Amino acid sequence: MVRHIVFMKFPEFSLAQIAKEKLLSMKGNVEVLKEIEVGIDFSRSERSYDLALVTTFESKEDLETYRVHPYHQEIVQWLKEVGTQTKVVDYEL
Repeated sequence: MVRHIVFMKFPEFSLAQIAKEKLLSMKGNVEVLKEIEVGIDFSRSERSYDLALVTTFESKEDLETYRVHPYHQEIVQWLKEVGTQTKVVDYEL
């Protein structure tokens, strides 16, 4: 199993809720996605990011399939357009 975690910071905090809805819509639309969790930060500290995405896949190959999946890529494109900053961690369970 592989876990993929992305932290996102938006130019406007209100975009985090829109992003959450878009990200959660991947469930059922990206076949290799086993689990998805999206949380919006409530502390709003200087150190925190606005949103965390936690996804789980069966394998590194499935993670790669997810990365290039057209549905996922549409969301990635939107995130780039709104100016999202990201940090990523991928690891094996």
